[in-house]
Amino acid sequence: MPVNISLQDLSLWQQTAFSAAILERMLPNYQMFSQAANFGNFKILRNQLDLVWQLLEQGQLKINFAAQLEKLEDEIPDVDKFDFFGVHPALDTCMALGSLLQGMQDKDEETINNVGLLSQSSVSYYLGILLASEQEKLQAIVINEQDIEDHPLMQWEVETQQELFMSVKISKENKQTCKQLKEMALSEGMSNLGIEI
Repeated sequence: MPVNISLQDLSLWQQTAFSAAILERMLPNYQMFSQAANFGNFKILRNQLDLVWQLLEQGQLKINFAAQLEKLEDEIPDVDKFDFFGVHPALDTCMALGSLLQGMQDKDEETINNVGLLSQSSVSYYLGILLASEQEKLQAIVINEQDIEDHPLMQWEVETQQELFMSVKISKENKQTCKQLKEMALSEGMSNLGIEI
């Protein structure tokens, strides 16, 4: 993986806000899969992420994490039951949201840190498929890790995560910062896979 941003210097609030912003970029991938596959309820994931933002903004909001994680369980697609690419980023989105909710419940930085890694992994997997089909046309055989790291989409993913990280690190823990992070995450109008929202 090209970058591993360490969240240990951030407060739990900052870690959560950073990860929620990354999830904003992943969520459209689930929505598109859900529509194409006629599977899952995107609104459940959207509502769960909204709850996270509300907790960050208001502080005193109580979330029943166990109930939310159980709800999310039903929306996780089984990759063996769908034969098109969209199932993989949809699964990554569910795993990332689950990591965030679990990490918030346990106040565990490592679990929350999975969100950024899953987003990068989604991009990496997508590029692997994309570059493989391009090289098939060119009759080339190998794709190496460097090809994926150098691809503009992966560079955009890494830069976006770094920007969000720097922004959350220097900002106050308030509603204004939440708004700013959401705007930054969605400023290009695309999911982390470069798909228009």
